[in-house]
Amino acid sequence: MTVTKTQAPVSVDEGKRAAGAEPVGSARSERLSALVQQHGALAVLVIVSLVATFSFDSFATGDNVSNMATSSAFLAIVALGMTFVIITGGIDLSVGSLFALGGVLAAWGSRHGTLVALLLPLVVCGAVGVVNGLLVARSRLAPFIVTLAAMLGARGLMLAITDEGANTYLIGKGSFLAELGQGTTLGLGNPVWIMLALFVAGAVVLRRTRFGQHVYAVGGNEDAAALMGAPVARTKILVYTLSGVLAGLAGALNAAWLASGVTILGNGMELEAISAVVIGGTLLTGGLGYVSGSLVGVLLLKVIQNVINQIGSLDSSYQQVVSGAFLAVVVVAQTWLGRRRQLM
Repeated sequence: MTVTKTQAPVSVDEGKRAAGAEPVGSARSERLSALVQQHGALAVLVIVSLVATFSFDSFATGDNVSNMATSSAFLAIVALGMTFVIITGGIDLSVGSLFALGGVLAAWGSRHGTLVALLLPLVVCGAVGVVNGLLVARSRLAPFIVTLAAMLGARGLMLAITDEGANTYLIGKGSFLAELGQGTTLGLGNPVWIMLALFVAGAVVLRRTRFGQHVYAVGGNEDAAALMGAPVARTKILVYTLSGVLAGLAGALNAAWLASGVTILGNGMELEAISAVVIGGTLLTGGLGYVSGSLVGVLLLKVIQNVINQIGSLDSSYQQVVSGAFLAVVVVAQTWLGRRRQLM
């Protein structure tokens, strides 16, 4: 017996789709939007760096580049933890205070050896991160309020340890901790190499592990992630813990670089970290982000600050003005690109 197959009539629109007329244009536009969102900050960084190189003789010198790289390393480590938090749809305002607390704890602990100096800030700042994660994930409190309280608490603990900032703990110049912060390898400071290693590890974790998939899933749609079996609460606790640990580590390395635990550092660092992460292409609404983009965002902010310093006639407050303007432009662009991709 012969069976005859019949096909349903194909509409004109479906015929165009089959021919590839509309999908090609839509796909190209979508790829272009994603490319701009992911690598737009890198393009701006390259342009600004080239202009600065031809405009200022001292910009591209080895000493200036090395200083920019080292000063960027501490903010970049903080921004790495912030990237994980923001991808889940959260925010961490405590990292600036944890950065300062980590530096003070490292300097205080250096009197008892390098191991204590490194472990103490990691444990204490990580514990603050655990508390933040528990309150956000288990108690379902707003991350803004929880981390704001942690910011105030960490700053208060740091002031208590230093007697309201009257005591400044020093790190011995001949210690391993000082060498870790002040030493160089292949022309770059050791903090830069530590930062690069952490970013490579962060990229692998975010893109190649189950935990990384859970981070994206929770940020994309928390309810859907829970239905798929993703450990939503555990993922949130882990990202806030990671953010606290990295902020403490950055503070410890900064203290080693300065050979002292300076109490006035870290003010506004949480905003710088958020700015760098968002400028690098991570959505504040969660679900989309790039570790490499956060690093580019940090470098862009530091290059802009260095250019303003090179000009000399501009006050340092212009750094905040330019950074704020960049952030506003990026957020508007992200919103526009997101809506455009939804309409495709």
